[in-house]
Amino acid sequence: MPRLLLVLGPTASGKTARAIQLAQEHGTHIISADSRQFYSELDIGVARPSPDELAAAPHHFIACRSVLEPYNVFTYQQEALALTRQLFQQHDTLVAVGGSSLYIQALTRGINILPDPTPELRASLQRQLHDEGIQSLRALLKSLDPDYYARVDLANPVRIQRALEVCLTAGEPYSRFLDRPTEPRDFTVEPVIIERSREELRERILSRVGQMFDDGLEAEARSLYHLRHLQPLNTVGYKEFFSLWPQSPTLLSDAQRQQVADSIALNTWHYAKKQLTWLKKARAIYNF
Repeated sequence: MPRLLLVLGPTASGKTARAIQLAQEHGTHIISADSRQFYSELDIGVARPSPDELAAAPHHFIACRSVLEPYNVFTYQQEALALTRQLFQQHDTLVAVGGSSLYIQALTRGINILPDPTPELRASLQRQLHDEGIQSLRALLKSLDPDYYARVDLANPVRIQRALEVCLTAGEPYSRFLDRPTEPRDFTVEPVIIERSREELRERILSRVGQMFDDGLEAEARSLYHLRHLQPLNTVGYKEFFSLWPQSPTLLSDAQRQQVADSIALNTWHYAKKQLTWLKKARAIYNF
């Protein structure tokens, strides 16, 4: 049976380099499951592979669509599975890599089709978010689905609202839909785990943030300011700049620039810890 080598590890652990190494060893392709690297407008802030890295092995789902195009995990699931069927006709091994657990699950195990909420429910939750803030939605999700609350990105209002829509529409936790059996995959999944000590991971995060600033992250964030209302821009690496620019981009002082760098590093570390928590659960799922 064809196999998918699944490169797993927290952000900044070195997944891109390992995926390229594996792809070169097996003469094969890389499928990305990073929900931010899909977008062509996002580069430095999402640690997109460099042109040299992209040239080192065939990559898919990197800078493949615009932030202006609606995209979700179900569409990704369909497109990614269609791609694997095509590529497995020429290769017995493929490589998948990415830090977005939901998209990894969509590719390797599947995501169930979810019930759609009524327009009234969706509008009600949007009003609640606007009037009471994301903390209110977090509290509601924690009461309705503590399991998903423990693994979701709590800074992502879209995912929190979608989970609540399912909980309130179906009358059962969103996490049950995610964990139900789906259509079996016609390939085996072999995890390749990158493990770093927490001290080393912190150092790598700090080094990456410094390199991002050297590569022009501030200028990139400035160029994306007009798109800040879009969900893909509500992500670490950009939102820290936007919080300092309530009206329009301004030239940051050295102190402000350091403040942004520190915030990005801290938020990246928080995200890495969530990924480590997910990896512990993934060990049972993928039996590694």
